[in-house]
Amino acid sequence: MIDFTLSERDRAQLERTRAAALICRKYARYHDENEGDFPPDELPEAAEFYANQTPLPDASDDDTAPPVMMALQSIGQFWGDYSVRLKRTGGGGLGNAALSAAGTPEQQEKWQHLVLSMAITEPGCGSDPSRVSTTAVLDGDEWVLNGEKIFVTTGIRAEGVVLWATIDKSAGRAGIKSFLVEKGTPGFEVPHKEKKLGIRADDTACYVFKDCRIPRENLLGLDETIPKKSSGGFRGVMKTFNMTRPMTAAMGLGLAKAALDFTRDELEKAGVELEYGSALGAQSAVAERFMRLEALYEASELTTLQCTWMAGQGLPNNMESSVCKAHAGSAVRAITQGCVELLGPMGISREHLLEKWMRDCRITDIYEGTGEIQRLIIARGLFDYTRADLK
Repeated sequence: MIDFTLSERDRAQLERTRAAALICRKYARYHDENEGDFPPDELPEAAEFYANQTPLPDASDDDTAPPVMMALQSIGQFWGDYSVRLKRTGGGGLGNAALSAAGTPEQQEKWQHLVLSMAITEPGCGSDPSRVSTTAVLDGDEWVLNGEKIFVTTGIRAEGVVLWATIDKSAGRAGIKSFLVEKGTPGFEVPHKEKKLGIRADDTACYVFKDCRIPRENLLGLDETIPKKSSGGFRGVMKTFNMTRPMTAAMGLGLAKAALDFTRDELEKAGVELEYGSALGAQSAVAERFMRLEALYEASELTTLQCTWMAGQGLPNNMESSVCKAHAGSAVRAITQGCVELLGPMGISREHLLEKWMRDCRITDIYEGTGEIQRLIIARGLFDYTRADLK
């Protein structure tokens, strides 16, 4: 049995995370309404906050495993706001995770200090990365890149990108490779920043590559002449998602938890009694619906923590990462929308952040593989379906 009981040190860490999140929340509305003004790497309160922190209790064998604690801290952090951080550390993007998972030691040393986005989605292929049409043609000691990418997260602030392109369209997924491209490379253009429904302070951009030449060694992983040993191909980089997908789920759960906490407080102020332990049928209609939303949250949180626990144990978690991502994607949408409906006019008022959380959380079901894609992966894992079976 998996035990998620928190140690004294765990609880102290999560309390610190929540205190920082409360500070971040003060800036949430401003950066939602001023999209061009990115949140700073460090808020004015950061120095004082960290200077006044009491030391954490000593580490012990009872402490939660790092991957699980990372998920719990993500929930706590995004409970404050999706884009604003008290202090950004590391500052990497999804491309940095791909570099860590598939890059050679030389590539990691050269590129890891940069903020790297990851460019997969294209106008013609949506969420199916196997249909990537951006091409990479080897010309002497250089790759020549041509194509367009859309919805690139951190696309403006990133200093470089891990780009998915095909070196052989007839080979399907086997022909897809990942390439490291630095901003400023001739032929690499950023036409515009997307205007979005939610997470407006987290920049999303379009990339265009026109005869963009990069060195041959910018192929992520090993030499393209020995593809079976290359870690930068389709399968190699897809493994990145086995850890980033549960983290995406945790981020959305942070918003859902914020919505539940706010709604619970407002219901209690209005005199709605939540009688935990009593049958749902004995509750008022409002209390029953709210408690069902809480149960949905707990189910999604436990699914996500199980997936991160498996990662920490070194167990395969490909299907589990899709399960928790798909579950969270639908759960956080149902929870935040349900909270808005329960509170009526207050739920859609811009005087509160609930309507923002409802808008922000919708991305949970979209990026790093839509819910539909996750369900296809789950079906293949459960029933041993092939790609052809699901067409």
